[in-house]
Amino acid sequence: MLFVEYAKCGTCRKAKKWLDAHGFEYEDRPIKEENPTEEELRAWSKLSGISPRKMFNTSGMLYREMGLKEKLASMPEDEMFALLATDGMLVKRPVLVSGNTVFFGFKENEWEGKLTR
Repeated sequence: MLFVEYAKCGTCRKAKKWLDAHGFEYEDRPIKEENPTEEELRAWSKLSGISPRKMFNTSGMLYREMGLKEKLASMPEDEMFALLATDGMLVKRPVLVSGNTVFFGFKENEWEGKLTR
């Protein structure tokens, strides 16, 4: 498993605590220092079934500063992937990659259902 997080993010800390409590082993990757590449983001989008628009951290400062709420409506997907790859703070987090499953954000019931079968 690959766990991509921002250490100061409360949701990331909660997700990490959940993984640890359930005995999962994972590789920890800081999203700010090791930004996901455009290729990774495209692959994760395909695996998760989530469009690039849903991969944005809409509550982030950078998202608001850039006025992306308005811009994303008319932005082509290729541009969205390229933009997400420019700064990890734009990406919804945490990102958990486990085999053929990718999660953006932490929803305990979703993780529980798909990871503890």
